[in-house]
Amino acid sequence: MPVADDLVNRVRSALAHVPDVEEKRMFGSLGFLVRGKLCIGARPDRIMCRIDPQLHNALLRRGDCRTVIMRGREYRGYLHVGAESLGTEAALRYWVDLALHYNTALTSQDGAS
Repeated sequence: MPVADDLVNRVRSALAHVPDVEEKRMFGSLGFLVRGKLCIGARPDRIMCRIDPQLHNALLRRGDCRTVIMRGREYRGYLHVGAESLGTEAALRYWVDLALHYNTALTSQDGAS
């Protein structure tokens, strides 16, 4: 994955105002950890957002995302959003804000990972 990828750079810019962001290669993507917790992953064709699992089904009904599946297992609270759905800054900001909101909830819970 080229580090100079447009979508990766857009995610990086969207997180520029957030303190304590670490970039780490993981799952074939560049992971953005916020306060030590995985928040967003980005690669040329999509992003992965870690969101509140209680919002999972409602967000799937939007039709512009899908559940993350790894090794045949579905991960509630993790969604892939294709680059074609992220053409505007408002669209990207929507998903980044959802992931940041959940990240804040995770870091306020004792022992959450």
